[in-house]
Amino acid sequence: MPSEPPRQIVVVSRARPDPPSFIVWLIVAVGINMVALIVVDGLFSGVQIARWWPLVIGASVLALGNAFLKPLLALLTLPLIIFTFGLAYFALNVAMLALAEWVAPDFTIDGFWTYVGATIVVWIVNVLVQALVGAVSGDRDRSRRTS
Repeated sequence: MPSEPPRQIVVVSRARPDPPSFIVWLIVAVGINMVALIVVDGLFSGVQIARWWPLVIGASVLALGNAFLKPLLALLTLPLIIFTFGLAYFALNVAMLALAEWVAPDFTIDGFWTYVGATIVVWIVNVLVQALVGAVSGDRDRSRRTS
């Protein structure tokens, strides 16, 4: 009596791709912040960014500050953030933009309300571009993981 060959079970799973390396993340974050700073420069007369190097430096400082410095400052000022219902966190965002302006040469922002408006526009552009990147890459949860 001939024996039947053993049955094979094939399991198909959708494995998540490896998360991008730090360098890839940094390049994408700097690119998104460059787009945001170009939009801010075009919208506000109180913002002047001369040429590409100040734009690259400002976007790099903004990306690195948001990645490393802002979480630390948010943790240190957490009681104030809670007490002000998040207004202090918005002030941290303004401070990150001010840091980028301070470090980058030929990058100036004039006036308090220009800082406030520029911070809001940078946030909006970041949300929109990250959603677009998530839609293109097929990663729907990207907007939940980045801010």
